[in-house]
Amino acid sequence: MDPAVSLRGLTRHFGDVAAVRDLSFDVRRGELFGIVGPDGAGKTTTLRALAGVLSPSGGDALLNGISVMQDPEGVKHHLAYMSQRFGLYTDLTVRENIDFYADLFLVPPVERAARRERLYRFSGLGPFESRLAGQLSGGMKQKLGLCCALIHEPEIMLLDEPTFGVDPISRRDLWLIVHEMVARGVTVLVATAYLDEAERCDRVAMLHEGRLIALDTPGALRERLAGRVQMVHTDAPRAARDLLRREPAVREATLFGDRVHVTLDDPQRDWPAARAALYAAGVTVISEGLTEPTLEDVFIHLVGGAASADA
Repeated sequence: MDPAVSLRGLTRHFGDVAAVRDLSFDVRRGELFGIVGPDGAGKTTTLRALAGVLSPSGGDALLNGISVMQDPEGVKHHLAYMSQRFGLYTDLTVRENIDFYADLFLVPPVERAARRERLYRFSGLGPFESRLAGQLSGGMKQKLGLCCALIHEPEIMLLDEPTFGVDPISRRDLWLIVHEMVARGVTVLVATAYLDEAERCDRVAMLHEGRLIALDTPGALRERLAGRVQMVHTDAPRAARDLLRREPAVREATLFGDRVHVTLDDPQRDWPAARAALYAAGVTVISEGLTEPTLEDVFIHLVGGAASADA
């Protein structure tokens, strides 16, 4: 099938700053696709360009075959875009907000009740339909934002950090809603800075300073570092990290709680010297061993490579 979304050299400048640089990739229909990276990586700018909110400075993107350069208004009929600060009306109730967005999207009146009940069912907002949106918790506001964006049953959903600032239980509930959408055939692009959340995606595009530095399944991305990440638990994890970063054989050293993940080209060859440097500095190693890499390990490794290439 033709891709639901296709980026072709998409570029966006703000003055002299290149926020998005020559992005090219396809998103399959019915796919849960993650766009990940830290603040300033270009995630929000990419989604805003796809939504027709920002005009690209160069390149193009097609959503259901419609060009965002040539027909940005036509693109909007096929998608829903939920920004970090979705436009809820705090002086309207839950139901009034949903009905308002149904009016905006010209949802036929005969279909509204069934759609609203389905949204209530998987969001859990039914018992709160008479509550003012301004009186909802952060997590419930995000759920309501999703319901408002979904009332017209879009084919493509763009979510910009939907779980930012919400509690762990609400974050889990929001992801359940997202997976329900994908199960119904909606193509979802979700931007997130949380690499643990990116593990939920079918495929992940990693961005750094507006550039695409990797695109693959989470498993395939982790496989790039398989057998190369040493976990070390010490009595001084921050000092251990800083010491290890100065070792020539160490590619990266990153804190994960009270453990340090150390990326090495050859752990069997390189780790003994790194361990000896810790002992020489008075840092006690409590436990150690190879560990499965995380997407965070992969991203930090790739960012280091990108920085070296730029230099």
